Amino acid sequence: MAYVRKDASTLTSAEKRRFVKAMLEVKRRGEYDEFVRMHIDFYVTDGEGGLRTAHMAPSFLPWHRRFLLDLERALRRVDPSVSVPYWDWTKDRRAGAAPWTKDLLGGNGRPSDRQVMTGPFAYASGGWTIREGVTDGEFLTRDLGRARDPIGLPTKGDLEAALDDPVYDVSPWDSTSPKGFRNRLEGWGSGRGPVAWRNHNRVHRWVGGAMLGGASVNDPVFWMHHAFVDLQWYRWQRRHRGARYLPAKPAAAGSAQYRRIVARHEKMPPWDVTPDSMEDVSGIYRYA
Repeated sequence: MAYVRKDASTLTSAEKRRFVKAMLEVKRRGEYDEFVRMHIDFYVTDGEGGLRTAHMAPSFLPWHRRFLLDLERALRRVDPSVSVPYWDWTKDRRAGAAPWTKDLLGGNGRPSDRQVMTGPFAYASGGWTIREGVTDGEFLTRDLGRARDPIGLPTKGDLEAALDDPVYDVSPWDSTSPKGFRNRLEGWGSGRGPVAWRNHNRVHRWVGGAMLGGASVNDPVFWMHHAFVDLQWYRWQRRHRGARYLPAKPAAAGSAQYRRIVARHEKMPPWDVTPDSMEDVSGIYRYA
């Protein structure tokens, strides 16, 4: 039977406790840091050579869908009642709203060094030491809304602009793709600064701290954010019935994306799965 992913703002006190306890146990077992390492390893950008699967590529959505499922399976080995809640950043837009409460993810970082001081994932709580990252810092950091250079979260209108696009992705299948649901949702735009960050990307910037860059998994909000992004793919599929993952076929030899992107029926590293196998997960989970 499919389990349910809920809106983080609707969780009961007991559901919050179980989610937090399971997250801390996966971290204690050393499994969580493996997820951080994997995301760092697969954080490959347009400018780098080789295959791109996690970002700036059509497989952004199925890659993170499988990544979420792996984390969720780890959590459910600890507590079968737990699933990853989603953070609706079009609705809960304040630093004090869900999921930034003391009984869930804790709050913002302090002004001096952005260290998170509240909640179960604060360094002082003893259960959340950063061991894998791009810096030597051991504590979780956040800069919600960017105090010194404010930035806003995406709006419902921003999200709607992505959902309205009837085509999954378009050439050149990277961060410069001018249209297509995938890039509109992933959020690579033209220009510099905040105008170039949309939807998914803008949320990472708004949270700041550990959520910037390949080690963003170190902040548990990563999963709630990506659960909401995954929900948008779920909604897009239902709005545009029959629309499929693109490209359907591998890039031709000699093209700029030859062996650099994953086609619908190709295996998607590091797993032995294909994007089309991730298109329908209705038998695994659903959204409330």
